[in-house]
Amino acid sequence: MFLNISSSCLKNVLAISFLLIVQNFYSQNSKIDSLKIELQNHKAKDTTRVNILNHLAFHHYRNNPPKAVAYIEESLELANKLKVQKFIAHCYYIKAVIYTEQANFKIAETSYDKAIKLYTSLNDLKGLKKCNNALGVLYAYKGDFENALKHYKESLKITRQLGDLTDDGCLYNIGNIYSDIGDYTNALENFNQALEINKNEKDSVGMLNALNSIANVYYQQGNYPLSLDYHNQSLDIAKKAKDSIGIFQSLNNIGNLYRMKNDNEKALAFYNRALAIESASFNKKNVTAIKNNMAGIYYDINEFDKALKLYNESITLSKEIDDNVNLATALNGLGFVYYDMKKYDKAIANFEESRKINLEFNYSYDLLDSYEGLAKCYLDLKNFDLALVNANKLTKQATDFEFLKHKKIAYGLLASIYKNKGNYKKAFESQEYFKILSDSLLNEENIKKIAGIEYEYKYKKELDDAAERETKLTETVETTSKDLEKSQRNLLLGIITFLAVAMVLGSIIFYLKLRNSKAKTQNIITEQKLLRTQMTPHFIFNSLSVLQGMILNKEESKSVSYLSKFSKLLRITLENSRDKTVLLSQELEAVDNYLSLQNIENEKVSFNLNVNKVIETNRIKVPPMLIQPFVENAIEHAFKNQKDNCIIEIKLTLVNSKLICVILDNGMGIDSSERNSNQNKKSLATKITKERLDYLSKDFKMDASITIEDRSKYNTQGTQVTIQMPYNKLT
Repeated sequence: MFLNISSSCLKNVLAISFLLIVQNFYSQNSKIDSLKIELQNHKAKDTTRVNILNHLAFHHYRNNPPKAVAYIEESLELANKLKVQKFIAHCYYIKAVIYTEQANFKIAETSYDKAIKLYTSLNDLKGLKKCNNALGVLYAYKGDFENALKHYKESLKITRQLGDLTDDGCLYNIGNIYSDIGDYTNALENFNQALEINKNEKDSVGMLNALNSIANVYYQQGNYPLSLDYHNQSLDIAKKAKDSIGIFQSLNNIGNLYRMKNDNEKALAFYNRALAIESASFNKKNVTAIKNNMAGIYYDINEFDKALKLYNESITLSKEIDDNVNLATALNGLGFVYYDMKKYDKAIANFEESRKINLEFNYSYDLLDSYEGLAKCYLDLKNFDLALVNANKLTKQATDFEFLKHKKIAYGLLASIYKNKGNYKKAFESQEYFKILSDSLLNEENIKKIAGIEYEYKYKKELDDAAERETKLTETVETTSKDLEKSQRNLLLGIITFLAVAMVLGSIIFYLKLRNSKAKTQNIITEQKLLRTQMTPHFIFNSLSVLQGMILNKEESKSVSYLSKFSKLLRITLENSRDKTVLLSQELEAVDNYLSLQNIENEKVSFNLNVNKVIETNRIKVPPMLIQPFVENAIEHAFKNQKDNCIIEIKLTLVNSKLICVILDNGMGIDSSERNSNQNKKSLATKITKERLDYLSKDFKMDASITIEDRSKYNTQGTQVTIQMPYNKLT
């Protein structure tokens, strides 16, 4: 069944946040009250007052546009009276931002043009940079991706000319354009670069935008659990920043994901929560997005009258604000409603109108829905030639952009069309490929299980074949011995006996080695799983005890924070235990959560986590739970006789393509620790870890090792654990 959640539905919401990162010096958490007081106290009609008004206008443009317009009009009037070109240019820029947010593109474009002319005359590269970036946003709003990408790249070029290594939204915005046109590899590359820069700059709004966009890419690729995880991260950041529009985006996007899971009740709940945010209504693009999504829900539950009403309202509003993205989506949605109502003429008219818009503006995902709708209509009308034309276009488009779901739909349509045309060979071929694509959409874990079953079957079959060959060989030997018995009885008996004994011994030795090797491998894998899910009962019970103490002491804020970190650590640990490898960023997040809990629980220990800048933590995958056990060991054993100045430091470096993790403490040292504790237990733990690394070394085809040293050999106190970690780098 058609679901009216295309790439555009998420994009039109995500686009709202583009402008917020045009200038990093405007913070979402600005002190608006202090600016108002400053404005009241500053009575002079000078550039200082212009600057205060501009700040107030910019801080209100997302959540209170009418107030923002009032501030900017006052500021612009004063700047013109003062005849200071730089301030006039900046006023026009902010005015353009405000009206872009309200989808009033005519006023916005006029204001940008005036700002660019003034910045050009002043040779103000910073002004030109932000205007190009913001113009890219405007064109993206309108669905003109070619011009949007052109302005974004110009802004990035000026950024590099200025020697600015931070991100002011260019990478993020470029990523959104690539995502819109279906180039997900380039999209994720730009989003992840932007996210890393925003994290380093501690730019919460930038992180919100990047997370939403990464979630959107995974959404379009059908990876809904990962998409939901990124949207929840974004929602947390928006709530902390008290960003109402950011909260709106996340709620709407999460609603979309629940729709894809056919949980319409939850989807409607999230949509209604988003609509309840009053400030979102100032942006008409928000309204069209929600109307499309709500209409899709009513279409799913066959309430066609409500769906038609909402789609028509969305179409009217989209045309009013020149919003081609939502217009194309609404036309497709309306087409599918008419298709289900058997009103094929109206359905085809809407699909055709949407198809033309999608082709003109290169909306790859919505174009798939147009071709699907047209193919279905013509198939029902028994116009098999036109049905075939559109089904073939759907197949090509889905193949070019690797949309597996639409490829499956396309081949299902082709099978029906060819069958009706009497071409049974192609009908059979299409049906077979349809089945293959259906199987490809199975859960990844089920596919792995099937692969495992197939492997076991093949392995058993090979053993049975070997046994059969051995039986035949034995029969041949026996037959030969009988034929030669009379002439060379003694000699042949000796040879046959020797061969038989050799074969039996060889088979026994081979079987024992095979069983031993299999047992050893299984043992290592089991130990690996144990290590990967390692979180000692002592730590869990102690954590719960600490939490109980906080609750009893009525430390509400501290207990909530502790419970949040503890539950997050448990979730990450359980998730990581299911996977052979995880992103290094996830592994470090688990370690960081563990350290945060220890900081609350054990304040005498200081922790430092240092990652070399050359390491791309979001592009490197490592085996999970290699670091945390040694940190835990240091906390439990290193500082038994030490009351203060307790330090644990974790360093990650990438040297000659080798990923090295060094865990340092300034405790009693491994030599002293072993004298005072159960040495057998520690040596066993070290042995298991070394065996695991030996196994991983073969599996990853790279060196992996662990070294534990007393730091006294380096004329200092404590223990040093050095792990050479195996890893895979994402392309």
